[in-house]
Amino acid sequence: MSTTRLDAKSLQAGHRDRLRKRFMAGGADSVQDYELLELVLFNAIPRRDVKPLAKILIREFGNFADVINAPEERLRTISVAVDGKPPLKVSNRVLAEFALSRASALKLTSANLLNRDLMSSYKELIAYCRSATAYEPVEQFRILFLNNKNALIADEKQQTGTINHTPVYVREVIKRALTLNAAAIILVHNHPSGDPTPSRADIEMTARIVEAAKSVDLVVHDHLIIGRGSEVSFQQLKLM
Repeated sequence: MSTTRLDAKSLQAGHRDRLRKRFMAGGADSVQDYELLELVLFNAIPRRDVKPLAKILIREFGNFADVINAPEERLRTISVAVDGKPPLKVSNRVLAEFALSRASALKLTSANLLNRDLMSSYKELIAYCRSATAYEPVEQFRILFLNNKNALIADEKQQTGTINHTPVYVREVIKRALTLNAAAIILVHNHPSGDPTPSRADIEMTARIVEAAKSVDLVVHDHLIIGRGSEVSFQQLKLM
């Protein structure tokens, strides 16, 4: 019996080692989503076969990013029995690893924006906005404050709303920009539904902010609406 347990542990250790080596040699493109999730789970669940849990999480939520960003209450409902052992669950340690993955992604994408002209770094800007807002369960209205070289001064969450609405106060937007001595701003908010199509309220609110900004020589470069996997730019849609 002890030999069987040792063999199982050896096999599991071998699988982890092979998967890590494949990932280090080929990067994310060399592994499937469930395998990338396994790599995250290795730290949280030692000495167990985490593949069944990784696969059921992918099946439940869709892909790696959706799992990492899934609501905690839904994640905690997932468990899978393996070989008569206690079920594998999304424990506090697993949730901590997911939170670390999210924070790491946000830090990496924000670092790409430092000391750069955001208006000539559109891909990096979108990547950052996706990391910051795309998977939030309710609407958030953020403002990126820029200096006269369009470098980022601050990224601040101004308001948090409901699943389909965020209150925005034009006076507070302008006041904060003046406090930070910003030369320009980019408006950003998410649509938790996943559809980034601007609503009539989005368009009207943006127009009010643009008009108010003109009076204090503040440039509004764009308003980005972030969905899951897609986004829209008011500038590109000629809505401002």
